[in-house]
Amino acid sequence: MDFLFNTNVQFYILAYLVGGIPFGLLLAKKYAGVDIKESGSGSIGATNVLRVVKEQNPALAKKLGIATLALDAFKGVFVLIIAYIFGMSEATLWAVAVLAVVGHCFSPYLGLEGGKGIATGMGVMMFMLPMETTIALVVWGISAKTLKISSVSSLLGVLALAVSSFYIHPEMAHAPVIIICFILFYKHIPNIIRVFNGEEKRV
Repeated sequence: MDFLFNTNVQFYILAYLVGGIPFGLLLAKKYAGVDIKESGSGSIGATNVLRVVKEQNPALAKKLGIATLALDAFKGVFVLIIAYIFGMSEATLWAVAVLAVVGHCFSPYLGLEGGKGIATGMGVMMFMLPMETTIALVVWGISAKTLKISSVSSLLGVLALAVSSFYIHPEMAHAPVIIICFILFYKHIPNIIRVFNGEEKRV
């Protein structure tokens, strides 16, 4: 058990545990009295919070959606900031970023179920790769306005981030970026299937 006293390992565990906090589920239950895991897509993310709560209270749905998005994005950044202050290496910071996303997508509090990971992924990427993430957000914004399909817009943003990282930072090790993008695409497989079947709902 000595490895638990290793600072890197402590940050890895913290990243996973904090990343796994299901803010969307908690906010929707407390303020709207609904279990979003039993409604809509069953996801714990902002899109499903917005979709489910909107049916009974559109004004509240918008507030809870924004709060969920912000908290999900910040929880990974929170651990990264602490790790950065403690002088952790870039490799450790990347591991923290990956584990925060893993925690959200496979939450230890929900039997390894979780959300799609977009907000948490974009949060940690904004800390690690701000230029690429800005490009991703622009692509996401344009796609969201034109396509109005949350999953497609999100994945196009993720793809833009991954591609731009190879052009802007060709010298870096891209494994963490690829891992995070893979997780995000993996979690969206049901959405991708619905898109091809013409069944994906618009927001």
